[in-house]
Amino acid sequence: MNDILKVENLTMKFDSKVVFKDINFSLKKGSMTALLGPNGAGKTTLINILMNLLDPTAGNYEFSDNVKLGYVPQFRNIDKDYPLSIKAFIGLNAPLFKTKEVKKQIEHELQETHLTAIQDTRMGKASGGQKQRAYLAQALLDHPNMIILDEATASLDPVAKEELMNLIDHLNKKHEMTVLFVTHDVALAKKYMNTYLYLDHESIQQGKMSDFEEDYE
Repeated sequence: MNDILKVENLTMKFDSKVVFKDINFSLKKGSMTALLGPNGAGKTTLINILMNLLDPTAGNYEFSDNVKLGYVPQFRNIDKDYPLSIKAFIGLNAPLFKTKEVKKQIEHELQETHLTAIQDTRMGKASGGQKQRAYLAQALLDHPNMIILDEATASLDPVAKEELMNLIDHLNKKHEMTVLFVTHDVALAKKYMNTYLYLDHESIQQGKMSDFEEDYE
């Protein structure tokens, strides 16, 4: 597999505080990687840099040609009175004027994320797992070939976690989607991810997920 992302000597400081320094790693196209590490280690900062929301202090990173990122956030509860249906919510990530092709794409993502049967359910009435799958469907409307799951399974019950990760596994196997999964759930990462990045003490380690040692945490 070719590298889809290469990070070289990446450093991030906020004033005098060093978040990480001279970190190096690469991700292969089609890989499934867990980004692990304690709170405050810089995982969110690294993701924000990769999504071009922050400029690093030093070093560089480069995606391969034609990379399109998708992003699924940590579970965010939506007020029970939120009026939009699941289908309408997914469509917020599409142009306001929806062509036949766009409508077809929305239908496809509803099917892919197993939401077709409940597409008319109001988002405020949907379960946590259904809401997260709607966020995933939103991200898929942009046709990404790499997706970042930013603590996307946090606060979900075990069944909803498995449903979401099975969908991610399907996208990886069927569409060669590259996955970067930010999580504290080592057991879930070991079940679905192939490799890991462990960020702590201003540095990063990379290896096979099956070799990750629990006492790192």
